[in-house]
Amino acid sequence: HVQLVESGGALMQPGGSLTLSCTASGFTFENWYMAWVRQAPGDQREGVAVIDGDGATSYAESVKGRFTISRDNAKNTLYLQLNSLTREDSAMYYCVTEGFTHWGQGTQVTVS
Repeated sequence: HVQLVESGGALMQPGGSLTLSCTASGFTFENWYMAWVRQAPGDQREGVAVIDGDGATSYAESVKGRFTISRDNAKNTLYLQLNSLTREDSAMYYCVTEGFTHWGQGTQVTVS
């Protein structure tokens, strides 16, 4: 079955950088679009970034130029590099498969 395990969340200072990872199993990772979605308490979920199997990417306007999504298909791993963090980036970050069919448990990023 599909499993997604995120890691890398932390308490950060504004302006800092962080890399989130998501290890995937149970499906042919390289064939699937993957995405990062975040949700802060009381807020709606926000799609942050998406990447296709060939590495083409798309970003939310709120993170464009600061965040970078990438993948290593040989390692079945998805990444999100977060730079120039602001308090508004504080949220639970989820690794998600295409169609939002499968979600990881999330990893918490707090900027304070």
